[in-house]
Amino acid sequence: MKMRGIFSKVFIYTTIFLILLVCVTVALFSQQFISFYRVSQMQKVSSSYQHLVDQLQGESESDFPALAQRFYENNQSFQFYIVDREGSIIYATPHADTSGNTSSGNLSVIVSLNKNYTLRAQSDNDVRANYSGLISQALVALAAMLAVSIVGAFIFARQMTKPIKRLADNTRKMTNLENVPPAPERADELGNLARDVHSMYDKLKDTISKLEDEILREREMEETQRYFFSAASHELKTPIAATSVLLEGMIENVGDYKDHPKYLRECIRLMDAQTKMIYEILEIVSLNDGKIVPSPEKLDVANLIAELLPAFQTLAEADGQRIMCNIPEGETVLADSKMLKKALSNVILNAVQNTPKGGEIRIWTEPVADQYRLCILNTGAKIEDAVLPKLFDPFYRVDKARNRKDGRSGLGLTIVQKTLDAMGIDFSLENNPAGVLFWIDLPEI
Repeated sequence: MKMRGIFSKVFIYTTIFLILLVCVTVALFSQQFISFYRVSQMQKVSSSYQHLVDQLQGESESDFPALAQRFYENNQSFQFYIVDREGSIIYATPHADTSGNTSSGNLSVIVSLNKNYTLRAQSDNDVRANYSGLISQALVALAAMLAVSIVGAFIFARQMTKPIKRLADNTRKMTNLENVPPAPERADELGNLARDVHSMYDKLKDTISKLEDEILREREMEETQRYFFSAASHELKTPIAATSVLLEGMIENVGDYKDHPKYLRECIRLMDAQTKMIYEILEIVSLNDGKIVPSPEKLDVANLIAELLPAFQTLAEADGQRIMCNIPEGETVLADSKMLKKALSNVILNAVQNTPKGGEIRIWTEPVADQYRLCILNTGAKIEDAVLPKLFDPFYRVDKARNRKDGRSGLGLTIVQKTLDAMGIDFSLENNPAGVLFWIDLPEI
């Protein structure tokens, strides 16, 4: 059966290794344990008979039987016998094994009394029984060691594989771009690996997010370009068609078209309007391509507005409007003079055209975080919040019923947006309780 999972493999391999280690250890030391046990038993037996040996060595050989009998009477559990050099038994305890058979379970110790006599002492218990007990204890110890080894292998495998399994689960979630818990605070190689994987995943998500934003931006740009070209074609097609009709009528001298000076002036007016629109389109394209580079210079806001307002006073007075300007002297900013004038001219013109008759256009400045916020408010006007962002789209008109005779190309606010973006200036068009407010944040010097 194929093993699955790193935990099973680590646990099985560790268990096998520990079992082999225990078995080899037992095999190496078992013989030494048995030899040590035999030696210790022999020393025990020898020490038990040492008193008798000392007595016999200090007496004559004829007294050996009497001394041995007296020692036996005092220690009847001891079994021994004494033989001479020829092997004749001169004394033996009643239950002593004098056959010299070493296959019995008792342990025999031979002690030399002198050149002629030897004491052969026997242990008072069965060595084989003791060996059996020793083996039983050894098996119990072996089983305990194996149990501890298995438990230790289980704990070791779990501790080793737990962070790896967690990392594997996290990487599986990462492949699906799911949220994963933070990297564990470990100081070892697994902790470093987990942190590296999480760091790589975070960078991958950031890259994917940037790519998605870039793709969305590209799609928006493509959609904007399609809309721009479609709208531009529509805006240019109608005046060109109208001019063609006028010219054909004059050529054929049809009806009122015989008045060539009148309709030639109308053709020139239409061509001038289209020329102006084409220049505006080219300007928008240049701003998009970054071909127009700002050249910042020191500008006085009050003087800048004062230079622009006379061009709009006549148009405002025709509708009974008033332009109120309240800008203190000495407010200097850093901006491109030509580009800023272009943007402000379009904003002021848009304010005059969208302020009701008899209304008021207010222009003022206020300090905002190391900047001067230039505000232009056309009072009495109101635009739906959903429509406000669309006003910067090319050729967009709030009032669809208005025709091109009002002089509006629908590109004014588009040019304002592209110009201010190229200059890196923040701006906004928003509704205000008093009307519609357009503000620009100019960097203060």
